[in-house]
Amino acid sequence: MNIDIIGDIHGCYDEFRKLTEELDYRWDSGIPVHPDGRTLGFVGDLTDRGPQSLKVIEAVYELVVKEKKGLYSPGNHCNKLYRFFQGNNVQLMHGLETTAAEYGQLTPREKKSIKHKFMELYETSPLYHMTDGGRLLIAHAGIKQEYIGQYGKKVKTFVLYGDITGAKHADGSPVRHDWAKHYHGSAWIVYGHTPVLEARQVNQTYNIDTGCVFGGKLTALRYPEIELVSIPSSMPFIKDKFRTSFDD
Repeated sequence: MNIDIIGDIHGCYDEFRKLTEELDYRWDSGIPVHPDGRTLGFVGDLTDRGPQSLKVIEAVYELVVKEKKGLYSPGNHCNKLYRFFQGNNVQLMHGLETTAAEYGQLTPREKKSIKHKFMELYETSPLYHMTDGGRLLIAHAGIKQEYIGQYGKKVKTFVLYGDITGAKHADGSPVRHDWAKHYHGSAWIVYGHTPVLEARQVNQTYNIDTGCVFGGKLTALRYPEIELVSIPSSMPFIKDKFRTSFDD
């Protein structure tokens, strides 16, 4: 399988489009299609914080659900937006407020359409993707080796939020174990969730969330080549949003 996996987009639609064009995808049909039949993959967190979350939803829905030309694994922000669309009492914070504000500007008909599209995208996508005969795994925040093939509550929490301990750093960010240091499997695990200044390879894992919405870059990993392609963000740079050290 030839696949280009894109890190957390967070509503940065323009950067998403530019990155796919850099990867030689064409938008003639309104969605990114590669002339050589390459597939796009997404590590989740399509929405929130950025300026055009709903346009990202539209494009990924058409690509993944309608045309079957993409692979999407939901992130924690995707999960929260899904619960928002279900009518659950979720807090409009940590970026969801920007998506909710976009949604609030729509007509009732437009609201019904985007809600249906996102919920179908979410409901028809697996918690994580195992592909290329088990040689590649796409999971939002990664996955422990012993969890591969499992889908229970504990695994879902790990895939959406990482190896959290329940404790918090002084700045309020969660303490997470650096699971990648302890991964020794042969399959590549490609993930995002934790913004880093540069894509981070540890063992057979790659964190490709380079903080586009915080002014970093939007990054894709080309597989099986294991090559990175990035484009700069148009958003203001916020240095303290990037993780520079990791807990064991």
